[in-house]
Amino acid sequence: MVKAIRVHELGGPEVLKWEDVEIGEPKEGEICVRNKAVGLNYVDVYVRRGIYPVSSIPFTPGVEAVGEVIAVGPGLTGRKVGDVVGYVMSPMGAYAEEQILPASAVVPLPPSMDPVVAASVMIKGLTAQYLLHRSFKEGHEPQPL
Repeated sequence: MVKAIRVHELGGPEVLKWEDVEIGEPKEGEICVRNKAVGLNYVDVYVRRGIYPVSSIPFTPGVEAVGEVIAVGPGLTGRKVGDVVGYVMSPMGAYAEEQILPASAVVPLPPSMDPVVAASVMIKGLTAQYLLHRSFKEGHEPQPL
């Protein structure tokens, strides 16, 4: 069992409950990560309040974290116990001590990077990348409205 913040009904911060949860073992293509730092984002508030839909209730919120790989699923290559990794957006559930994740959903981080800093900037970095490179075609000046 690990501890996680769980939401059993949509609402304000009072619906966040610190509970024991069973996460199981990683399966093929999965890893188990022990979170070192979790990003707190406004999207988490939107999900908790029901502004953004969730697939089921109860759920564990949180979409951004950095942690250490503590177990790998059978046959997995490319990740090993002890790796420090970051993940963002999918799957939700970062408000937990540990989480089972698809190995393809994480990125390796250098050991020199502070986990707190890394966990606080991943969504911001993706947002900046999107705004700079995908909001409009390169070489075209934005047109005023």
